[in-house]
Amino acid sequence: MAAQRGKDLLIKIEASPGVWQTVAGLRARRIAFNAETVDVTTAESAGRWRELLGGAGVQRASVSGAGIFKDAASDAALRLMFFESRVAPLQVVVPDFGTVSGPFQVTSLDYGGEHDGEVTFEAALESAGALAFAAA
Repeated sequence: MAAQRGKDLLIKIEASPGVWQTVAGLRARRIAFNAETVDVTTAESAGRWRELLGGAGVQRASVSGAGIFKDAASDAALRLMFFESRVAPLQVVVPDFGTVSGPFQVTSLDYGGEHDGEVTFEAALESAGALAFAAA
């Protein structure tokens, strides 16, 4: 994958069935995939090397973003997801890689600001079910 502009990595919330709304005002965004391991090492493991059971660990994705308020509708959608503890569909578009979509829950929503600057926010989301991947 060649170098890409960071602004092209998009986080989208499903505003209504089949209609995706980009979370506006994000200046930084990130997606991380993780999988837990299941250790099945025994005293008889070859050379005392650790053995892992493939396909048995829990997988998850974490999405985060930080930015400024620019679009009231998408900011309100993110805020409602948090205060309602709602699990909702989300899409993360990674340029020249693909789109990851599935259920997510907002696990952190922070607001801040300086006396001579704009109000900023940071949000963290965690996957809450099976995710789908569509290659670019």
